[in-house]
Amino acid sequence: MAPAVEISIPNTQLSDTSKPYTLYNISLRLPLRSFTLHKRYSDFTALNGTLIFQASASPPATLPAKSWFHNTISNPDLTEQRRHGLEAYLQAINTSEDPRWRDTSAWRTFLNLPSNLSSQSSTASNLRSAVSGAGPITDPVVWLDCHRDLKTQLHSARLHLTQRDQATNTQAQHESGAQAKKCLVKSGTMIQSLEQGLKSQDDWGSEKLGDGEVRRRRDLVSSAKKEKETLENLLNAMVAKSRVDATVEDKKALMNGPISNAKSGRVLGKETKQTRELDNHGVLQLQKQMMEDQDEDVMVLAQAVRRQKELGLAIQEELVLQNEMLGMLDEDVTRVAGKVDVARKRVSKIS
Repeated sequence: MAPAVEISIPNTQLSDTSKPYTLYNISLRLPLRSFTLHKRYSDFTALNGTLIFQASASPPATLPAKSWFHNTISNPDLTEQRRHGLEAYLQAINTSEDPRWRDTSAWRTFLNLPSNLSSQSSTASNLRSAVSGAGPITDPVVWLDCHRDLKTQLHSARLHLTQRDQATNTQAQHESGAQAKKCLVKSGTMIQSLEQGLKSQDDWGSEKLGDGEVRRRRDLVSSAKKEKETLENLLNAMVAKSRVDATVEDKKALMNGPISNAKSGRVLGKETKQTRELDNHGVLQLQKQMMEDQDEDVMVLAQAVRRQKELGLAIQEELVLQNEMLGMLDEDVTRVAGKVDVARKRVSKIS
């Protein structure tokens, strides 16, 4: 069975203090999140001593020895050797069949691990099922994780749409549009899972939500649906604009074809390369074509302005949503603070 957390030390860095020292960047990957810690060698030695005391046994691997004549700041080889040794030390404890060192508070505190790490594997499995639409949401924590992933998908879709708008060739536009469409499809599946989870919360047992929390979560789903619809409309507008641009390019190519009635050899005053071989009718057609090109450029510019306006409105809606969420959080904090004050008064009366 694979460990619940993956640990590695991919690189090191120097501290920005007046007296620099080496920091070892510990990368941790949990079922639901990933993060990086920065520890120095003395932190590892303190951990090793505490593990021996709390587990009443030495860890399955030893720390790399301390060097009294060299330091890791000026010796890259020593730094790499110690990094490899510290990584092997942590991985030996993490993959050991004996869990006594992993069960200590020192190990969890050193790596900032949650106390319920063993239950997060099943939570991650439930989250993946909810995201793929393969199963319902049966836990309020999974619901929040699914909503967080939904916001990530919507944010990714917005980024892909921005990349599509800034792309300079058709292939890049198509790839960015396809990625945005993929994120929006996933978002739709996750919204359905969130709605079904709220409808079937009676199956959550003792973890059933209160009426206020249910309303708050329904508002979150409603806001996500509006944002998804806005992004879909924006994508459809971009696709329609691309079709119009393709039609304009085809029209230009058609009008810029060879003119069979053009005469050669006419030079009246200062001719240009475009008018030198044209008769009066050809010059008139050229002027009309240039005017049409200018009109088309104005249309394209107007479409770009409208598209920027749509992006600005979408950003404004996102800011309004964030402000509403901050307002709800402020109300919750105020309400909890009031309850705490009441509890303190009651305790003071009892005492």
